[in-house]
Amino acid sequence: MKQLIIGENEAGQRFDKYLAKLLKEAPKSFFYKMLRKKNITLNGKKATGNEKLSAGDEVKLFLSDETFEKFAGNREVARAVCRLDVIYEDENILLINKPAGMLSQPSESREASLVEYVIGYLLQKGEVTEESLKTFKPAVCNRLDRNTSGIVAAGKSLAGLQELSALFHDRTIHKDYLCLTEGVIKNEKYIKGYLHKDEKCNKVTIYHSDRGEGIPEEALPVETRYLPWGDNGRMTLLSVRLITGRTHQIRAHLASISHPIAGDRKYGSEPFNRELYRMYELKHQLLHAYRLEFPDMEGVLAGLSRKVFTAPVPENFFYMIKKEHLEESYYENLERAVGICKDDYHCGNRSDTGE
Repeated sequence: MKQLIIGENEAGQRFDKYLAKLLKEAPKSFFYKMLRKKNITLNGKKATGNEKLSAGDEVKLFLSDETFEKFAGNREVARAVCRLDVIYEDENILLINKPAGMLSQPSESREASLVEYVIGYLLQKGEVTEESLKTFKPAVCNRLDRNTSGIVAAGKSLAGLQELSALFHDRTIHKDYLCLTEGVIKNEKYIKGYLHKDEKCNKVTIYHSDRGEGIPEEALPVETRYLPWGDNGRMTLLSVRLITGRTHQIRAHLASISHPIAGDRKYGSEPFNRELYRMYELKHQLLHAYRLEFPDMEGVLAGLSRKVFTAPVPENFFYMIKKEHLEESYYENLERAVGICKDDYHCGNRSDTGE
């Protein structure tokens, strides 16, 4: 017999949904049969499976160890360990400054991603257990390309994950990026279009005209706002806000208006990238998610209402900013954008501004 107590991350769901996660290898007919025969009980009573679980509820499974292990499965939840650059953390969420080169989410390559690193981090801290991972797994809520760095938000609790996911889905949370682009951009601009993804080559195409002849039906509308922070006559330091959030949107949208991001091998300028590799050994796009702004909220994230979080650009990005004589523009605009001065920003003061 196994006795389990429902925690906060299991509460709020139907009992049969919980059992389907716990006994993921079992057909539904099995645990419904066990419920009818009272081999699985809820708070010591016969249950039907449609009950809504609450924290503290007691589940008993009168099953042999062999049967439980057979239907629970022996597959261990993937995890990995590395030192995470944590910007903010509470009992519900994590904000992490993801380095370029790290996957945000698991892929077919089975290479460790930020999801596995978050699980490993929380296991080490004792905030999740092997048992709790059977019915709830922490996850990231926004995805950055492998070679895009910056802020990624992860849900540690079910409530935190649900509310974060809703913010990103509803586009009420503001995401701002910094990049270095080829050419000179002088004015703020709001650009719209349609984006079509070729799944075979994992590349997208931007269409600027209204939907009509020549634009695939499955193309999705995209909107991007950008604000130049400064230029040196050959490249521009640009702040970009995603209005929509499509695959490779910033990279492809800027390339489509002849201002590709420095180092972008997929959408960028080969001669420009070749020059930057010769000068700086730059091997990937300089695109960094530097700012995250929360809206007014209720619920478990209410304490983060209107908070702004920032992440410093990576060392190679900052090195190029200095070498390309854009450092003054960087700090002036950074203070204006997030209220953090030069000395604070590079001394680890990267949390909320309390707007």
